Amino acid sequence: MAQSTETTDWVSRFADEVIEESERRAPGKPVVVASGLSPSGPIHLGNLREVMTPHLVADEVRRRGYSVRHLISWDDYDRYRKVPNGVEGVDESWSEHIGRPLTSVPAPRGSAHPNWAEHFKAAMVDALAELGVEFDGISQTAQYTSGVYRAQILHAMKHRADIDAILEQYRTKKAPAKKPQQKAVDDAEISAAEGSGAAGEDDGSSGSAGYFPYKPFCGGCGKDLTTVTAYDDDTTELTYVCTECGFSESVLLSEFNRGKLVWKVDWPMRWAYEGVVFEPSGVDHSSPGSSFQVGGQIVGSVFGGKQPIGPMYAFVGISGMAKMSSSKGGVPTPGDALKIMEPQILRWLYARRRPNQSFKIAFDQEIQRLYDEWDKLDAKVADGSALPADVAAHSRAVRTAGGELPRTARALPYRTLASVADITAGAEDQTLRILSELDPSDPLSSLDVVRPRLDKAEAWINTQVPADQRTVVRAEPDSELIKSLDEQGRQSLRLLVDGLADNWSLDGLTDLVYGVPKVQAGFPADATAKELPAEIKVAQRTFFALLYVLLVGRDTGPRLPTLLLAVGQERVRALLGE
Repeated sequence: MAQSTETTDWVSRFADEVIEESERRAPGKPVVVASGLSPSGPIHLGNLREVMTPHLVADEVRRRGYSVRHLISWDDYDRYRKVPNGVEGVDESWSEHIGRPLTSVPAPRGSAHPNWAEHFKAAMVDALAELGVEFDGISQTAQYTSGVYRAQILHAMKHRADIDAILEQYRTKKAPAKKPQQKAVDDAEISAAEGSGAAGEDDGSSGSAGYFPYKPFCGGCGKDLTTVTAYDDDTTELTYVCTECGFSESVLLSEFNRGKLVWKVDWPMRWAYEGVVFEPSGVDHSSPGSSFQVGGQIVGSVFGGKQPIGPMYAFVGISGMAKMSSSKGGVPTPGDALKIMEPQILRWLYARRRPNQSFKIAFDQEIQRLYDEWDKLDAKVADGSALPADVAAHSRAVRTAGGELPRTARALPYRTLASVADITAGAEDQTLRILSELDPSDPLSSLDVVRPRLDKAEAWINTQVPADQRTVVRAEPDSELIKSLDEQGRQSLRLLVDGLADNWSLDGLTDLVYGVPKVQAGFPADATAKELPAEIKVAQRTFFALLYVLLVGRDTGPRLPTLLLAVGQERVRALLGE
């Protein structure tokens, strides 16, 4: 197969390894990469790294002409652990379901979905479709309850002593203490693995009857608060008792489908069963006794398989938000991010950083700077001046092996669109008027060409900007302030108003507002910063503050050229006392 020309980024390097390893393990068969997600609550942007890392590698392998399966294992047969905070339609009455499979827990009130797992899975499926992520979904409820894993379960039970011996090596080991500065970093980020089925999972029960890597769900109360009290390898007769309701029964494990392997055995079993070559894991799997480390021994010695290539991925943070898990509520999901940014931007954030590098996703004012950075990269890629690694990350953001993602036809600056949305409160006629005046030589005829970016910017204004930071244009001029101005202040307003008609475009108004203080100081309006004394910058800031107060009643606001266009010439003249 032809080698990709994009050989400068982390994705290509992993693709090289994955193709080589897949050919060694299973020549001619599809390359298998995997992700695991537990729909125990909102699946957040930290969890998304569990999907995007293998997706990007799988997509590169596809670009090279290979057949690939990206499995997403929905861990919907995990136990319901706690009632998450901040989920609409859910209250403490859901605590009665703790210990049951996620697919046996009712969905939040008002949900259109049949159970808890399907409710939270659906939002993620929609987000992945928008992101262009192609995958094969596997419900672990379906796998276990249909008996797909029966042979693997019986095999694990037969080799329970071997599994116990491996686990025993780690049971007394503790993870190394974090350095103070590392803890400080982690506390400001979202764990990509918290809220998953692996979190806090025990490694099986040991009692008077010995160790067992299998947990039945109770036939009485449906919970996993059970203890296996006897098991016969020859007949597969298993007896258990429930510590919750006291129910007890004996079943034939060769016919029984209401239970699952414990996580540290379940994961390596799936690696072997599916032939997984690549699957990343969160930083919490790098400690002694972690599921990934222990699984590496169990998969080979018990299930006869091989551990996947498994890069550790770092946490994903949110600007201005402390570290959270799905159970704490309020954690932004991929769907939340896609309301305020285009899928290309979200893909780019995951593609441009190596898995072991943490990064933050902006829900605050930083999103404007992020979009500025993206637009500059877009321009550099278009003119051929971008660095190879940046070209690769850009390519992975805007397209998949299946083709280009839909994009905004005319990508006006996000900060401009946000400012206009802020000022117009979404009024389409006013929005079109303002955006058409940004560049009179190439006016807009329809808002469709600036969508979906316009819609994302409007959503950001409406959902992420506090009400007290929204822009409200004055209804009447501040006559008292205008009267109190000295001659220089009044002259600055006259110079601005006199220049409005001839400079009514985004670039023209930019030159005008910056030029007024220069002209007042005796310099040409187009004088550069090198030609001007430092005092000019002070005069400009003073002038800008005056305009903001007269237009919106405070000394800051959207960029002045955009604000002036939004307010309109006649109203600007009225508010400035002319």
